[in-house]
Amino acid sequence: MQDDGLIRALEENIEKVHTQSLDLSFNELLDMYETGELDINPDYQRLFRWSPGAQSRFIESLLLEMPVPPIYVVESSDGKYQLIDGLQRFSSYLHLRGKLTAGHFSPPINKGEFLELQECDIVHALNGLNYEDLPTALKIRLKRAFVRVEVVRKGSENKFRYHMFKRLNTGGEELTPQQIRNCTIRMLNAQFIDFVIGKSRSSDFSNCISNISDEQKLGSFDQELVLRFFALKNYRHKFTHDVADFLTEYMELVTEAGNQSAVFDYVKEEAVFDKIFLVLNKALGDKSFGRYGKSGIQSNFGVYHYEAICIGLLSVIDKIESDRTEHIDLLRVKLEEIKSDGEFAAATTGGGKNSPGPMRTRIELVEKKLAELQL
Repeated sequence: MQDDGLIRALEENIEKVHTQSLDLSFNELLDMYETGELDINPDYQRLFRWSPGAQSRFIESLLLEMPVPPIYVVESSDGKYQLIDGLQRFSSYLHLRGKLTAGHFSPPINKGEFLELQECDIVHALNGLNYEDLPTALKIRLKRAFVRVEVVRKGSENKFRYHMFKRLNTGGEELTPQQIRNCTIRMLNAQFIDFVIGKSRSSDFSNCISNISDEQKLGSFDQELVLRFFALKNYRHKFTHDVADFLTEYMELVTEAGNQSAVFDYVKEEAVFDKIFLVLNKALGDKSFGRYGKSGIQSNFGVYHYEAICIGLLSVIDKIESDRTEHIDLLRVKLEEIKSDGEFAAATTGGGKNSPGPMRTRIELVEKKLAELQL
């Protein structure tokens, strides 16, 4: 009986996902991309990270007619496709054809710029050439090179689309956890992740966290920090140890339609977020989350400072009037006092601090100090 139940459970779930396999040429995919039939969400496109050498070796593989892994897409209600796996390969082909825009590269890649082949390690004569340099026969070979396209049909449940993307992309060393969240969660609902991305671009927040590294910016860490704020504000009681899993769980909870236990009031939450970072920007600006040193607050970024100060500040945010200079001055002095406090420094430096106990300690230290404000 137990075996029958297991088989029945699997069969019931198989019925919820519908797939189709197609063999399409890269030129057909390019046409679909240019006509809008194949969508690469702009935030997803930012995940394209292959070096020119890696791109070139992929093109070399196509010319040598080597087999390539399949590309996965999901079908939307209007019949268009959204790419969910295969971005590195397809973007390499777009770059070869001069159809790629990738502003996150250094230097940026603009449409009309052709990939110059390099580091091809089988056919060395390809190095230094671009698409326009190739003989007509090789151009045709590239256009006709086909790839298996696995289509998740529009009749499939959104939750299965989500889990499929998550499993295809989890573990990819080039994607950060937040970049995976940004893309996977769209399989369920885009509202919350679009909200998070939007708040990451707000001026007060952007200035307060401007000392994160360039690598962190490229990896969407600014967006993760927005998610951290809301997750810790609303869901901290569920945090155990793994921050990545905690953030993903919270995002799933807010996003899944009909989940009444995680109602997210966008208007109220945005108002709180905006005020927190408005007063922080006025008080300390880009040093809001810097650690304290011999010469005062340093121009760096401490994620434990971020968590403690943002969440601790919630306890008094309603009392602070952002347009009153004296309130901002009092907050500035108190934050400087908190950062220079030895107990707070101990709670925000060193290893072993990424667990509920130390997190609670540093947040409560901030709350205790801020309670002394004479507002």
